[in-house]
Amino acid sequence: MRDDPAVVALVKRAQDGDQRAWDQLVERYAPLVWSVCMRHRLSRADADDVGASVWLRLVEGLEKLREPAALPGWLMTVARNECLRVLRGQSKQVPVEDERLPDTEGAAADEELLRQERFVALRQAFAELPQRCRRLLTMLFADPPKTYTEISGELEIPVGGIGPNRMRCLGTLRKNSALTPFIDGTEG
Repeated sequence: MRDDPAVVALVKRAQDGDQRAWDQLVERYAPLVWSVCMRHRLSRADADDVGASVWLRLVEGLEKLREPAALPGWLMTVARNECLRVLRGQSKQVPVEDERLPDTEGAAADEELLRQERFVALRQAFAELPQRCRRLLTMLFADPPKTYTEISGELEIPVGGIGPNRMRCLGTLRKNSALTPFIDGTEG
């Protein structure tokens, strides 16, 4: 295996700038690098970092590689050294318990995201209302609000019919499927 002519040919082609040869080297030896990482029990993220470092080192050192057949051994050595570097770095880290650090930014971001989702759902549900309901609700919640007399005149409905129409429109709005996730069982 050490004198594998296929490996020697691939290394020489990669040294000459053949991208396909480079890709084949990575494809062929990525499992080897990965297995070294797994033997050191690295997390997936750390193993990905080690893999990236190994391939970067190969890019930097490929032209200087005197013995192309030694590439697998070289990769294993570099991978092992990178794994040990990562493990040394982890031993210097002091874990901090999450309870001591309040996640106020995360909670605020979650609240803002939820508020935005509610807003989008409400806009979608409102857009699906019949035009007459959209106009009525817009007038009722306008700033400054319109009087019932003004609304009656514009929509051509009796003043006494505004309240029942408002209830029907709000009922239709609440039943919209876009709002279902945001309405608890007590409101429906």
